[in-house]
Amino acid sequence: MKKKIIFGIIAIAFIAVLIWFGKMNSKSPETYETETAFRTTIVKKTVATGKVTPLEEIEIKPQISGIIDKIYLEEGTKVKKGDLIAKVRVVPNEQSLTSARGRVNSIQIQLNNAKIAYDRNKALFDKGVISRSEFENIELTYSQAKQDLQNAQNDYQIIRRGSVGGGGANTNIRAQISGTVLEIPVKEGDQVIQSNNFNAGTTIASIADMTKMIFEGKVDEAEVGKIRKDIDLEITLGAVSDKKFPAKLNFIAPKGTEESGAVQFTIKADVTLDDDYFLRAGYSANAEIVLEKKDSVLSIQEALLQFDKKTEKPFVEIQTGDNTFEKRDLKLGISDGINVEILEGVTKDDKIKIWNKKFKKEETPEEGEEEESEAED
Repeated sequence: MKKKIIFGIIAIAFIAVLIWFGKMNSKSPETYETETAFRTTIVKKTVATGKVTPLEEIEIKPQISGIIDKIYLEEGTKVKKGDLIAKVRVVPNEQSLTSARGRVNSIQIQLNNAKIAYDRNKALFDKGVISRSEFENIELTYSQAKQDLQNAQNDYQIIRRGSVGGGGANTNIRAQISGTVLEIPVKEGDQVIQSNNFNAGTTIASIADMTKMIFEGKVDEAEVGKIRKDIDLEITLGAVSDKKFPAKLNFIAPKGTEESGAVQFTIKADVTLDDDYFLRAGYSANAEIVLEKKDSVLSIQEALLQFDKKTEKPFVEIQTGDNTFEKRDLKLGISDGINVEILEGVTKDDKIKIWNKKFKKEETPEEGEEEESEAED
């Protein structure tokens, strides 16, 4: 009885093995699609991020401290050199004003005394009592006293009103160049400080020539050695997505700055403007820079490349027969991220394995997709 059970188990196992081999043999062999190399133009580019700024931009600062009495223009107004922007009302320092007034009074006393001496000695000179040289010295002293009084009075008026007379040369803030008013960071009633050796002064307005714009951006140290002055760039603005502005590189910084662990170099380029588009200062922009370009070179899609796990060298698999392939090492040239130049390894007639795409031999990919959709239904 035990022998019958053992023979039965062996028979069942044998039948199961036969069934498994039958299923394995019934499976269709898998095959890979192939592609061939082709000739195309490969352009290697890099993108520099930055912004568009005016070439000429200045800040207008007051020549005297005081309070903004009146602002005559608004931001965005086009001005010519000499146009009045604002007016400053002087608030004199009481100590300085008192000191200047005292100096005027003191010199006035000296002038009165010099005039008395002058009148007395002039009468004596007319009578021939004193010599001409002696009288000329007294006359000089009198003239100097009059000039000192005029200077003291002018100083007093400048401290009191900010200018001599009614011209308001110091209190009137005027445009120093022709252009567009970009910003007026102050308002009427604000106190402003004049520019001096110890203080940059309060900015009353920023003016720029908007007809001359430049791109200012940064490139990585790995790419800065591949670019040079006077090369052409294409500027794309975030605010004007349907237009590319041509530009010409005119500056590459001789020194880099470290940002987030990478060394960046500043570049500048003159932007060619289009009358149909108005560029505002500070627009964010990207500049496409051509690092290298090759025309009509033998290329393959970069997705076909494989890399050796030990040497990390690139290779492809070339079809040698029905569903058989051989490994072929490659020597690569430039790449644009999609296509890569082939210097050595394959020819235009070689069939290259698409290593990540396969299907059953007796089925087309379309049939397999249809069967999957039917199974889902």
